[in-house]
Amino acid sequence: MQCGYFDAGLCGSCTQLLTPYDDQLAAKDAHARAALAGLPDSDALVWLPPVASAEAGFRNKAKMVVGGSVEAPTLGILDTDGRGVDLRACGLYSPAMHALLPALARLVTHAALTPYDVPARRGELKHVLVTESPGGEFLVRWVLRSTEPLPRLRKHLPALLAEHPEVVVVSANVQPEHKAVLEGPDEVVLTERETLTVDVDGIGLHLGPRSFFQTNTAVAAALYRQARAWADQAAPATVLDLYCGVGGFALHLAGPGRRVHGVEVSDQAVASARTTAAELGLDATFEVGDATAALGDAELVVVNPPRRGLGPQLCATLEASPATTLLYSSCHSGSLARDLAELTTWTPREARVLDMFPHTGHYEVLVRLDRLGRSQTAVGREK
Repeated sequence: MQCGYFDAGLCGSCTQLLTPYDDQLAAKDAHARAALAGLPDSDALVWLPPVASAEAGFRNKAKMVVGGSVEAPTLGILDTDGRGVDLRACGLYSPAMHALLPALARLVTHAALTPYDVPARRGELKHVLVTESPGGEFLVRWVLRSTEPLPRLRKHLPALLAEHPEVVVVSANVQPEHKAVLEGPDEVVLTERETLTVDVDGIGLHLGPRSFFQTNTAVAAALYRQARAWADQAAPATVLDLYCGVGGFALHLAGPGRRVHGVEVSDQAVASARTTAAELGLDATFEVGDATAALGDAELVVVNPPRRGLGPQLCATLEASPATTLLYSSCHSGSLARDLAELTTWTPREARVLDMFPHTGHYEVLVRLDRLGRSQTAVGREK
């Protein structure tokens, strides 16, 4: 992918941009294999071919820092001096995203939303966060320092919605603190619709303003399909999805004769997952709770933790559980390897790298583990 911002030295976020994409993918696959190579039974771990991404236009999220002035706002990043660098034409975004971003910049001017000046610590508008669905609809969040600009935002919002009816959800988030935190605790929804529907293989996931979803919809779909294929092989009657978010894994694994339950700390995400389950008539329930709680009688467990991984407490809970199949989705192979070393009664059987983040060193890896046919090495380690 050719990028004028990268060539001009304005943005270096795509650290691997000069590396041919096939080489990037091969390096990520090799990195994941090396990270798990020291585990017992790793020589029997089957690695499936890595899942490639489109090289451009794959990001469904634009997290834009707002800089510049009311008259000439920038949407992009900040330079080393804390000044705005405009990245509206970034090649990671779709043509539809490119068409929308200038309209958002015009609203900044019309509503007199003063960009937050980081060095001076003054101003109101910090970020514009945009999420795009596969169907071409958008969720837009305005991250403000206070509620002071809200009346002006409300006044000028109808003009934006008339010009861009594909914008179906708009909210204002209040983040008053001067620190590198993307969002604050308070959210005000400014449209009738409160969620963006993201269709993934026929499952309409409902994303609220604060919902987490993978940044690469096509590769996320491949991730869920792989998990479903492995679950169908194991044929469990009961499934537990920890860190379930809006239900991506749980809802893809649900089906006839299979009871699925998801646990997530975000009440908004749980409400969204329940909505999708009800719409599709799936036997899937969700609760707000701690992933380290007892696992009950689930035969298959899915975990999709943040970069820090599961940690000792949840690993111990999984060790004591009656589950026989574990699907571990990780965005950090280091914490994955650490956790798998703690899961002494589980044997990794299959793994696959999925490239959610082209042109960077980051990737997702999905591992299937079971408790059947353990080798003598692992059994001896338990004694």
